Amino acid sequence: MGNRIPRPEHPKPQFQRQNWQNLNGSWNFDFDDQNQGEKNKWYQNKELGQEITVPFTFETKASGIADRSEHNYIWYQRTFEVNAEQAQKTILNFAAVDYLTKVWINGSFAGSHQGGYDSFSFDISDFINYQDKNNIVVKVEDSLSKTQPRGKQTYKKDNFLCWYTRTTGIWQTVWLEFVDQNLYLENLKITPYLDQKEVELDYNFEGEGFEAENYKLISRIEFEGQLINQFELEVKKNNYNFKVKLEDQENEIKIWHPESPNLYDLKLILYKNDEVVDQIDSYFGLRKISIEANKIFLNNQPLYQKLILDQGYWPESLITPPSDQALKKDLELTKKMGFNGVRKHQKIEDDRFYYWADKLGLLVWAEIGSSYQYNDQAVENFSSQWQRVVKELYNHPSIICWVPFNESWGIEAVSHNKKQQHFTESIYHLTKSIDQERPVIANDGWEHTISDIISFHDYVESTAQLRETYVENMEKLLQNKKVFNDQEYITGGKFIMADNYQYQGQPIIFSEFGGIAFQDKEGWGYGEQVQNKEELNQRIKQQLEVIKDVEEFEGYCYTQLTDVEQEKNGLLDENREFKLELEKIIKLNQIVD
Repeated sequence: MGNRIPRPEHPKPQFQRQNWQNLNGSWNFDFDDQNQGEKNKWYQNKELGQEITVPFTFETKASGIADRSEHNYIWYQRTFEVNAEQAQKTILNFAAVDYLTKVWINGSFAGSHQGGYDSFSFDISDFINYQDKNNIVVKVEDSLSKTQPRGKQTYKKDNFLCWYTRTTGIWQTVWLEFVDQNLYLENLKITPYLDQKEVELDYNFEGEGFEAENYKLISRIEFEGQLINQFELEVKKNNYNFKVKLEDQENEIKIWHPESPNLYDLKLILYKNDEVVDQIDSYFGLRKISIEANKIFLNNQPLYQKLILDQGYWPESLITPPSDQALKKDLELTKKMGFNGVRKHQKIEDDRFYYWADKLGLLVWAEIGSSYQYNDQAVENFSSQWQRVVKELYNHPSIICWVPFNESWGIEAVSHNKKQQHFTESIYHLTKSIDQERPVIANDGWEHTISDIISFHDYVESTAQLRETYVENMEKLLQNKKVFNDQEYITGGKFIMADNYQYQGQPIIFSEFGGIAFQDKEGWGYGEQVQNKEELNQRIKQQLEVIKDVEEFEGYCYTQLTDVEQEKNGLLDENREFKLELEKIIKLNQIVD
């Protein structure tokens, strides 16, 4: 096998253990189209006939395979040596695998996980040999099922409309962590309280039998190397909660904002009998997102959001970012163009995307991939994964909004079906039970049920029609009344509120529009394709001038950042080359100020 390790950086910058080992790189691989591998115990001694580069899926060129046909049962295998001592516990981590994962270590079953967007781990200490090579085997099962949250992955044989090549298998980093045998910090929940000038820290330890030992955790909060606060915790139980003041020696605090993305460093050091047994580096931002009447506030100041829709696809690697720098570049370009945020569309992204948004100062709407069928199985699949995702991304200051549903996908009858309406309400309240601070848009685009923000999607090309709809008839829209003669036309042909729900004075955001493409026989965009840069600039300009005149709008989201496969409506092409000069895009974003 080769020695190249793609994506070598730590996959979780907000929970970065110093003692870790990257397992990306070359693995053995095979298809199992008849699903006989588990029955024939491939996890024991089966020699897999192909080679794949993890964390890129077999559909991608970056994987070395580039097979875009359907294979719903696949296997991975590699050997590894453990860079740890027998006295340490070994945790195997997967940042994301699509969709159902089963893992064997040295022939023993280590565990399974279902879901394509959240990370998961297994304690493999009892299965490994600390003095010799170890064998890991992974089976992944996928399907075209509409009941699994799949987002923009096609559920048909081929791509169509705005649905792209499917993803199967390991698509983010695989790594090992080494921790104390009796006790380790499993996760940390960080909640900033700007008005109180403090941060709340919720520690969750994993382990047993540690009460008899002398464990202590030192938490050290710094800003640019200056000590802000430090405290010591004698660990005698699994859960602790503290609120910590953040004022420095001058009684000042550092606020996170897109124009000044200040981040506090948080260092956690675990001692056992005064010996360091674990160290974790983290960070957080002190910021507040709130809603008062029909206005959105960031840090108690009015916030107008200028977002761009970002699908997160690359030509060679599809949904897997090809490198950490590629993620950073997308966000840097977004900020240079004059946008202050990103709506990450139909995808929970690589954790380092949110890290770079935190570091660079960009607002993020976090949105999971939709399912496309409503039944009890879909409800179960979605609810469990959404809950895990919200918990996992909770600490990122850049995330200011949760979007569980988009355009009634997976809840097609939500406009009138009470069961589906109850589902959206349950997800709204489930989200609020974890996170009381961020707003939730329960169904982005139209047919809203319970929602903190009301949003519109509309790709109509006619500027006159846009003006008539949103400038002249906003009151009718919000009352679910007809706008154009006898047509029940509102946005996308949908009413903005579902039956039995009324607009309650929430803030309103125009969260999808544009989608304009150059003339391209191989691809498509919304409306008539433009012939040149001048036409592209003019149409976006006219649409933004209408948006400027809609006094109810508290922000907009332009579709979209880049071309993706057959969808050719990005401001950038797939290779991140500008279609319109940067200076002109900056000027366009200055229209609404």
